[in-house]
Amino acid sequence: MTQETPPVGARPPVPDPDSDWVTGGVVFAGVLMLCGGVLAVLQGIAGIAEDDWYTRVGDYVYRISLSGWGWIHLVVGVLVAVTGAGVLKGAEWARLTGILLASLSLITQFLFLPYSPVWAVIMIAIDVFVIWALAAYRPTTTA
Repeated sequence: MTQETPPVGARPPVPDPDSDWVTGGVVFAGVLMLCGGVLAVLQGIAGIAEDDWYTRVGDYVYRISLSGWGWIHLVVGVLVAVTGAGVLKGAEWARLTGILLASLSLITQFLFLPYSPVWAVIMIAIDVFVIWALAAYRPTTTA
């Protein structure tokens, strides 16, 4: 069995948009966005309420008040949850918006690391998967 080298200029294979793996990934991304958005809203409410739930871990360059973080998480969480519902409904606007909001969520979770490090790392991993799933999906249009 010999392995042939691909021709010069060959492109890597693109996932089949009709494959169960890619389609299932988009549905799972929509569910993760919906659940993650609701949890971010709850995270934001806890921050706004000045709850003792969050403690600062060491010194960090990005200093924003806890209620400021609460409002950021509340707004981003609502937008992510609504977009996740749009992804599940198959709305065309939701795919690109989902990529942008998952990227924004990833950045906010990175900046929130000193307050909730384990949860922030989990959410960053989920956001990376959501970005991949929405970027890999190429809906087919029937004419």
